[in-house]
Amino acid sequence: MGGIIYLRLKKEFEVKPNTTIRLNDIGYISGNNSVNQLIEESVIYQVSKEDRTVSVIDGFTVIDQLVRRFSDIEIQLVGPSQTIVRIKKPLKSPSIFFVCLIWLLLFIGSSMAIMNFHYDVSMQEVQQRLHFLLTGRQAEYPLWMQVPYSIGLGVGMILFFNHLFKKRFNEEPSPLEIEMFKYQQDLDSYVSKYENNISKNNDKSSN
Repeated sequence: MGGIIYLRLKKEFEVKPNTTIRLNDIGYISGNNSVNQLIEESVIYQVSKEDRTVSVIDGFTVIDQLVRRFSDIEIQLVGPSQTIVRIKKPLKSPSIFFVCLIWLLLFIGSSMAIMNFHYDVSMQEVQQRLHFLLTGRQAEYPLWMQVPYSIGLGVGMILFFNHLFKKRFNEEPSPLEIEMFKYQQDLDSYVSKYENNISKNNDKSSN
């Protein structure tokens, strides 16, 4: 049998509860060996209730299991050193009442933020002054300026977030998507370290 197998783990993988995870689910192997398919079908992990929503499979653990089963094969790990397994539980249909309530809270909150900002910078006085400079007349509500400004504010927010419902205007990520991506990276790093510490502590306690 013999030979060298190169193993590259996926950075993350999504499964359903109580799923049996095999090697071909969380990684890729490469090598000129007759047992490649057998290695790919090897059971690596069994998702249980204790895993809750996330679990981390370390590359060293994967290699250790494979070496025990295929002692004549040398396995070299390339790429990510672990895989984050996200356990996707079935979602319940959201309540229309709570959806409307959250939408109303967000609408009121964003409206208050915009109005408070305009009040702080005296936007109405600025528009009245601009109206006087351009027309030479005083007006408490220069609608010809305020209406296009309000429409432009809404259009600008849509373009800023690069979304209109599910429609994207271009392939570039919005600032919100970038911040969410950074947050997800930080969360993955924390989960990886936390889960590994738990695994080490469990191993010590079992010994």
